[in-house]
Amino acid sequence: MPHSKDTGAIITYGDHEVITPENKLRAAVSKVSAADGDDPVARAEKALAELSPEFANWMDSECNRLDKARRGFLAGFNDASKQALFHAAHDIKGQAATFGYPAVVAAADSLCRLLEHTPQHAYIPAKLIDQHVDAVRAIYREYARSNAKNLAAKLTKRLREVTDDFLLHENRDRSEVLEQLKGPSIAPE
Repeated sequence: MPHSKDTGAIITYGDHEVITPENKLRAAVSKVSAADGDDPVARAEKALAELSPEFANWMDSECNRLDKARRGFLAGFNDASKQALFHAAHDIKGQAATFGYPAVVAAADSLCRLLEHTPQHAYIPAKLIDQHVDAVRAIYREYARSNAKNLAAKLTKRLREVTDDFLLHENRDRSEVLEQLKGPSIAPE
């Protein structure tokens, strides 16, 4: 028997109608009682723990992908090579914390900003691209060191400053972009 909130309804008032759409999602949700002892969060954490030995391999693979994309971008500034580099950096930005390397996120985020907000990609200094990719790889490689997170924070702070200076100069005539650049980073610290 359908739950009363599962069916759609239209209620008419004097000057307007309220339409409540049918709830088709309720049928897809399974019922689990607390007595079953099934904790979905615990199951997810257990699955994540079982996968965690693979995180270093995945992160290593992502760093290699980023390095390959860098070489492709520096060999020829075109949309395909820019997209490959951007996506490699963006994937690291999104996955590094899950893989257990949150300090890598800021360097990858800075590279994404650089690629996203530079109007003429051929003007990006190769050294600045290299510094970003090398920072990501170094932070990952040295993550086990006791002071790695502190060094990563200092490195990425300076990298972000240099990147922002470059972007502010390159976008000096684009007020809408300047407004975005002056805003805070949305990447977690």
